Amino acid sequence: MASLGTNIELKKVDAQGRIVLPLEWRDAELKDNQEVLVIRENDVLRIVPKRRIDLTQFFDTLDFGIDLDEDADDWKSMEKKILMKKLQDEKK
Repeated sequence: MASLGTNIELKKVDAQGRIVLPLEWRDAELKDNQEVLVIRENDVLRIVPKRRIDLTQFFDTLDFGIDLDEDADDWKSMEKKILMKKLQDEKK
């Protein structure tokens, strides 16, 4: 198909609704994963590679303003501390 620039290519959609992504794009963006998300927003279709999100980057990042280490094994006690702290903060 016609190339409109380095990052844009004009593609035809076949009768079954398929398009072909250029090999270079698949190699660079999809790597070992062959799944993509097709997102419809307003009048735009976006194709985004499906990626596994590493949630470990968020571990230990919450700060409740209280020491939770001593109650880490007791969820009810920890929850009570968090709610009490929230109530105290709302009264300020």
